[in-house]
Amino acid sequence: MQTALVLVHDADPSRGSRLVGTLRPALEAQGLTVVVGTTVGPSPLLTDLPDPATLRTLVVMGSGAAAYDDTVPWLGAELAYLRRAVDAGTPVLGVCFGGQALSRVLGGVVSQAPEGEHGFLDVETADPALVPPGPWFEYHGDRFTVPPGAVEVARTSRAVQAFVSGPHRGVQFHPEIDPGAFSAWEETWELTGPPPAEAAAKVPGLRREIAEREPEAAAACARLVEAFLARADELEATDETAA
Repeated sequence: MQTALVLVHDADPSRGSRLVGTLRPALEAQGLTVVVGTTVGPSPLLTDLPDPATLRTLVVMGSGAAAYDDTVPWLGAELAYLRRAVDAGTPVLGVCFGGQALSRVLGGVVSQAPEGEHGFLDVETADPALVPPGPWFEYHGDRFTVPPGAVEVARTSRAVQAFVSGPHRGVQFHPEIDPGAFSAWEETWELTGPPPAEAAAKVPGLRREIAEREPEAAAACARLVEAFLARADELEATDETAA
């Protein structure tokens, strides 16, 4: 069985399943079995996660936490798990917070951005085969740098949007966005408090736009996942030939 483990940052199984959004059908279309896991909870949950070396891919999703904030109770354990995946050669796809965590594990820097990005934005891409030009949905106030040895693939005027490092890819945008994922975010805000005023003011319009753009956003997500896994396969085949 080829498994894609998707790490979400919500201990509620109902919300966690919805947070995966269009990534689930995109991964399943590539023949993968999708398993949703989390490191968030009343006690460490890493023992419930499979050995990352056994996975076809690890996908790390977004979070309201900051990937540079070492006071977050579960962050250290998650970064350690992510490092194990990288060391094992398991392709990692990091989404927003997940991309920031991947950057940090690979030696990059994560910090608060001077300005956040919220909504569907055009993204400049250096390689449309790896990251289609978008628009992609943004919802973040932090940013990452391109880790040493990695290659920048996409950006906006405000932040790096994607990098590749071997079979791994970090993206700052949310390819998974659909109405279900956004509704899960909104439920989380009811528990933790609203997003910053600048972002909160846009929520009603964003909710409508996400619904209107759902088919094209899902198609873009599917292309991104297909390209991510194809590149990982190519690199693995090259390594096997060289060996």
